[in-house]
Amino acid sequence: MKTKHVLALFLALMAVLIVLALVFREGFLALLDQPGLLAHARFVHIAAATLFLANAAFGMVWEARSLKSGRPGPLVHTYATVAWLDARLSSPLIVLSLLSGLMLAAGSGDLWSVGWLSNAFVLFILSGVVWVASDIPTQGKVRRLMAALDPAGVALPAELVRVLRLRLWIGLAGVLPLVAVLALMVYKPEVKAVATWFR
Repeated sequence: MKTKHVLALFLALMAVLIVLALVFREGFLALLDQPGLLAHARFVHIAAATLFLANAAFGMVWEARSLKSGRPGPLVHTYATVAWLDARLSSPLIVLSLLSGLMLAAGSGDLWSVGWLSNAFVLFILSGVVWVASDIPTQGKVRRLMAALDPAGVALPAELVRVLRLRLWIGLAGVLPLVAVLALMVYKPEVKAVATWFR
């Protein structure tokens, strides 16, 4: 299965889960509120969030290092591997993080009235918006530019370098909110809840 099909599948799965949660709210909350599953949900959440953040950070570093080499061969290999990992590792980890996080949040009360939790959820959504609105469209452009690239060549086209540098900044904009989410998750500071922002 092609990488873009795997990504589309996981995006569709997340959309279906969101729609089901909205349409069958009570059933969804009852499913999440299972005290016997909390220890398992906590483990899955910590493991998935840690692996996802590590994959995102190391992918950015790897792409930056291969771009710095200035050689098409390593860049083509790196980009193909990072895209493959995004589709087959990051996407399922996002779904697992979200589901296990919601399950844990169900035991903490109203998601939007717990300060650290509601802020973490907003930052998680912000990271997702950056990814969907910026990263996915640039991936298509990078694929087109790389398809015309000679892996045995000696130089990278200026447009490809420009788009890949842009992607590094986009990646940073998507990862930094996740670092803040991790800090909120660990320290659970007393911060203003999202539900009170507009009062």
